[in-house]
Amino acid sequence: MRHIATRLSNKILLSLVAAGSLSGITSLPAQASSHREAPFLTRHPKVDATDFYMFRSYEANRGSYTTLIANYVPLQDAYGGPNYFSMDPDALYEIHIDNNGDGKEDMTFQFRFTNTNKDAKFSVGGKDVSIPLAINGGAIDSVNPAGLNVRETYSITLVRGDRRTGTRSVVTNATGGATVFDKPVDNIGNKSIPDYAGYAAKHVFNINIPGCATPGKVFVGQRKDPFVVNLGETFDLINIKAPATAFDPNAEKAAKDDLADKNVTAIEMEVPTSCLTAGTETVIGGWTTASLRQGRVINPTPNTGSASKEGGAWTQVSRLGMPLVNEVVIGLKDKDQFNHSKPTGDGQFLTYVTNPTLPALVEVLFSSAGVKAPTNFPRNDLVAAFLTGIKGVNQPANVVASEMLRLNTTTPVSATQNRMGVIGGDSAGFPNGRRPGDDVVDIALRVVMGRLCKLSIGCIPTDAPAGSIDFTDGAYLDSSFFDNSFPYLKTPIAGSFKH
Repeated sequence: MRHIATRLSNKILLSLVAAGSLSGITSLPAQASSHREAPFLTRHPKVDATDFYMFRSYEANRGSYTTLIANYVPLQDAYGGPNYFSMDPDALYEIHIDNNGDGKEDMTFQFRFTNTNKDAKFSVGGKDVSIPLAINGGAIDSVNPAGLNVRETYSITLVRGDRRTGTRSVVTNATGGATVFDKPVDNIGNKSIPDYAGYAAKHVFNINIPGCATPGKVFVGQRKDPFVVNLGETFDLINIKAPATAFDPNAEKAAKDDLADKNVTAIEMEVPTSCLTAGTETVIGGWTTASLRQGRVINPTPNTGSASKEGGAWTQVSRLGMPLVNEVVIGLKDKDQFNHSKPTGDGQFLTYVTNPTLPALVEVLFSSAGVKAPTNFPRNDLVAAFLTGIKGVNQPANVVASEMLRLNTTTPVSATQNRMGVIGGDSAGFPNGRRPGDDVVDIALRVVMGRLCKLSIGCIPTDAPAGSIDFTDGAYLDSSFFDNSFPYLKTPIAGSFKH
């Protein structure tokens, strides 16, 4: 690991603060994915981002592409009919790319959704009556079949420069040039959709991205939630088995995954890497946001089929770059504020990372096991890992510290992925981007308790007495949980398995 070792002195940190460039201090890892992490989003789950992934495509012969995945709408029960889990047609979903390290978006992919009610009817006693089934009135096996009662579609706009004032262009279907794409309905069950995997695959589209010589791919649809976490016990004052001082492989599989029976909705793109980078800089940063209009009038016009009327400027209400930030790092009073903020404004959250509460809590809860939290304040090791990137791994040449996921696009794809990413010796894994098989919970627990200090990254080993402990939440995850080709995430759980 010597090739990734770097030391960020207090002097460097203080100079960043003085220059006003230490934005995004919030990226300290925590212990749960971004499910229901802020008060506002508990009331608006359709715009709640759950996870963000960015990695070099490891599908065979696709190494020159980068895959971007933004998951939304957490904790979907497979049997959630009759309406299931459509995206919000009044929301703006975005994936942002910073390709020069300045903490600002240089490219933004904007997704807008439309729901069309076909109003399928049955003839009953001589009258045509609208059916109560919200999604389908017959078998579904193709794109926009006759049996589909509600058709969900989306459009993609690429904005270069500022997300609101930059140059806009439309992403089109590489076959035929259409600007509207169909989203598959959720996995209702095998009577409605006998072959869901095959049906969903028909919604993977080759796309022409303006300014890119080579087509990319897009897929938007329901997937099995890829995140794995012992969620209930984690939030019960980290009610997990006390960490062992010696590595115990059985401990990593000792607890249940509380998301094992949940689905999410994934917005996925595979983009030629050359279209995402700029100049000689090979490191890109990425994050996802969702925005709503400033104003809403509830049920303005009866009998129109519209429950509300939206207006005003877009207001960002959800944001996710690095995993594991808002739940247990940001103070309760600032959780909504974090979701409203841009990376360039994150200096307001400085204390949450330089003096993080999570390590202190872990020390208190596991004091009987002799656990000690690092005392190297301010936590420069976390600044290196989550704000600037690690020098020699994923740090841009002219980086402005800010919270986002960073990927060195020149790092070779791993022939065999290590679930622990960089701290496990796999430089193609988290925090150098994030693959679905990176166990960010276990990585985060070890990093927050000083694993980078043990590796002499950002501080010295004596600052981290707990840095050698292999913390785990007991919910296991690795690359075998996923497919080896786009869209990578597994087929969603069906609402019904009966034949």
